[in-house]
Amino acid sequence: MTGSFAAFDEHMKAVIMFVQANQVWAAPIVGALAFGESLVFLSLLLPATLALVGIGALIGVSGISFVPIWLAAAIGASLGDWLSFWLGVKFKGPIAHVWPLSRYPFLMPRGHAFVEKWGIYAVFIGRFFGPLRASVPLAAGILDMPWWPFQIANVTSALLWAALLLAPGALGMKLMLW
Repeated sequence: MTGSFAAFDEHMKAVIMFVQANQVWAAPIVGALAFGESLVFLSLLLPATLALVGIGALIGVSGISFVPIWLAAAIGASLGDWLSFWLGVKFKGPIAHVWPLSRYPFLMPRGHAFVEKWGIYAVFIGRFFGPLRASVPLAAGILDMPWWPFQIANVTSALLWAALLLAPGALGMKLMLW
């Protein structure tokens, strides 16, 4: 592995090992990782998907209850998207010129076009695609998408996204042990 990716990989392994040794912290850590993965600025700096999948595998072998971890991930992801949406409503287009978004000038035009084309469905679909996950909620806020439809798509997609990240590891490890 090359420099920064190898260092990042080591950090994610350390997080997973910490959760394994300190299971009481699993839900808050998963919530924070999902929040960071979903908040427009942090998601560009802290891709936490691998850590969440790894923690899902821990659920399967350690006896950690799935439901609290799943809900923590969904709540963290929902809050990250909600804050991104709010930032779009509050600061509009100029926010795209703030670092680290300014380092990825293609993100906001893609997110904007995706929201204009698909409307509320873009919020739901965008959750499942890394680059869109960072820009769609912000673009929805910039475009003044109505709050309730945004939140419904935000929360339902967060519940499904969290399950899809955590369940394969949790179920796969249980099946392997069985």
